Amino acid sequence: MAQTSGEYIKHHLTNLTWGCQGGHCGLADSMQQAHAMGFWSIHLDSLCWSIGAALLLAWVLRRVATGMTSGVPGGLQNLVEILVDFVDGAVRESFQGRKASAMVAPMALTLLLWIFAMNFLDLVPVDILPLIFQAAGVEHMRVVPTTDPNITLGMATFVFLLIIGYSIRFKGVGGFVGELTLHPFNHPVFIPFNLLLEGVSLIAKPISLGMRLFGNMYAGELIFILICTMYSTNIFLGSFGAVLQLMWAVFHILIITLQAFIFMMLTIVYMSAAQESHH
Repeated sequence: MAQTSGEYIKHHLTNLTWGCQGGHCGLADSMQQAHAMGFWSIHLDSLCWSIGAALLLAWVLRRVATGMTSGVPGGLQNLVEILVDFVDGAVRESFQGRKASAMVAPMALTLLLWIFAMNFLDLVPVDILPLIFQAAGVEHMRVVPTTDPNITLGMATFVFLLIIGYSIRFKGVGGFVGELTLHPFNHPVFIPFNLLLEGVSLIAKPISLGMRLFGNMYAGELIFILICTMYSTNIFLGSFGAVLQLMWAVFHILIITLQAFIFMMLTIVYMSAAQESHH
């Protein structure tokens, strides 16, 4: 039976969800059932595609590392060297007054490449992979992990924990707690107000970091899906939709690159701020 535009959009925005409901565990058949499974349900497609992107990236980088040459580098080696120098320079510029940690640059490079690899999946035509999986008996399949807030907020939470750990490492537990309770007003009577102010500022970092990436990628995915609905109307709108899809794909290359770069740079800035003491 042919799908309406609304059913088509809902289908493409539904994750392959595993969870439990009413004592029964299994895959969700619809978006409503996936929502009913609650917080502890698992988006299998987001996990598999994000892990797959990480494994592919690790394989490519390992191949480059084992094939390094001091002579004329190949195209892939040259690209990796440019990216490494770029990220290393960005870290060194951000960590003013203190030697940049040996951990921050590799972490930033990993975030940049991994997020870009996950974002890049948004350029795959929206119907190809879902139809392949449907033929194999899998009803729902969302391919782009960064359109899932669980993935983006998960990465942001990891960065948040690193910020806390980095701050305690350089300032000590007393210094970290002191900044939360005695800044900006250095007087015991203002401790509750300071804690509220600094606490909100601290928690806002991972939320904004994760939601910014999710919001931009979700919007990009939705636009691709909406353009695809034009193909089922008539020849004129279908042809116009093909032109729009090509134009949006070209523009989206900039978006997926920019979002990976922004996530990386904000992480570097937050890590740099974590080591700075406020007097």
